[in-house]
Parts: sequence; C-alpha cells; structure tokens
Amino acid sequence: MWLNESEQQLRRDLQGLASDLRWSAVELLRIEQQLRQSGNEADAQAIQRLCALFQGDEEKLSGYAEEVKAKLISRNRHEEGETLKDE
Repeated sequence: MWLNESEQQLRRDLQGLASDLRWSAVELLRIEQQLRQSGNEADAQAIQRLCALFQGDEEKLSGYAEEVKAKLISRNRHEEGETLKDE
C-alpha cells in the first residue's frame, strides 16, 4: 500500500523523533559513565533510568512509524489543519 503525503511525513517525523531519542540516550550514557568514574553514583543511576525511559519511548515511536507504514494509523489533512486518526 502506498502512503499519502501526510502519512509519509508522519512516518518520517516518528522515525526522526525515535532517532533523536536514541542519540540522546547514547550521549546520556556517556555522561553517566563520567559521573560513575567521578563517584557520583546517585546521578549516574538517575541518568540510567532516563535512558531506559528514552529506549522505551524510542521503541514506541518506531512501532508507530511501522503502524503508519502498514496503514494501521493514518493522517489526513483537512482545510482547517492536520488531524491524526487511529483506524
């Protein structure tokens, strides 16, 4: 099935956001290692929890992008703006 322009943009946006979360988590893990090395275990653990949240959100966004591709989620533009509709 082909995606309309709005759905293609939605899929790209979801994939981009998932990628942003992945790279943010990578950077945070680098900071977490530095905190551990400096003996700041409490902040290192807090960052580790944030990374776990980011990973879960990344997986959700990637899943939504695949649902858009499979036409389980669609986006239609209306004159008044954009709407996101689950089918």
